Amino acid sequence: MATESVWVFGGASGMGYATAERLHKRGDRVTLLDVAPTTETIAKKLGAVGVVCDITSEAALTDCLEKLAKKQKPRAIINCVGIAPAARIVGKTGPCTLEIFNQVIQVNLCGAFNILRLGAYHMSQSEPDAEGRRGVIIQTASIAAFDGQIGQAAYSASKGGLVAMTLPAARELARFGIRVMTIAPGLMDTPLLRGLPEEVQKSLEAGTPFPKRFGHPSEFAALVEHIMDNPFLNGEVIRLDGALRMN
Repeated sequence: MATESVWVFGGASGMGYATAERLHKRGDRVTLLDVAPTTETIAKKLGAVGVVCDITSEAALTDCLEKLAKKQKPRAIINCVGIAPAARIVGKTGPCTLEIFNQVIQVNLCGAFNILRLGAYHMSQSEPDAEGRRGVIIQTASIAAFDGQIGQAAYSASKGGLVAMTLPAARELARFGIRVMTIAPGLMDTPLLRGLPEEVQKSLEAGTPFPKRFGHPSEFAALVEHIMDNPFLNGEVIRLDGALRMN
């Protein structure tokens, strides 16, 4: 399905930027939305529109998306926002603070629902195509939703929530001709992973069956593009992980 307007949340870096870049190159009208102060500058270099926004704020995101929707309703919304602080439930200094858990849930899950509810509303106000389709919303989970590691209780819970939300959201929004999909990436070559010690990176790469490397953000972007263009993909979570299963 050719899109008229695409909103990419978390578009200022990593998989979000790679997605924005790919879709912009194919001719889509892309808007990058990110909390980073440099979002507008990054978008300008790409030749796209950049908007600084906070997905955890109901009022701020409502205002932001209303302004964007007045110019053009979205045909695709991609959410690549996420944080992943590691914290053991019981560590050397005592129990994990509730603040850390709340922060991860607030950004990764509540923020994603904020995007879903507001984005779906604006998308539902657009004109459907000949088959009744209005667009697709794609969330980003993680294989940690299924194979969470020590120290990932909060992160896994947040991403597991996205996985669980996918099917009911797709069923509910079907009446508007809106599809909902989720991608669960494995170890992707992003600044987060490249910030780890080299020996840790090599160990992680070796654990992936094939290809024995981190996934490229461009591969995530390619999957996003396929989901957008394949109208029979709906209500499903796709792992993008090179057959990696974390022990």
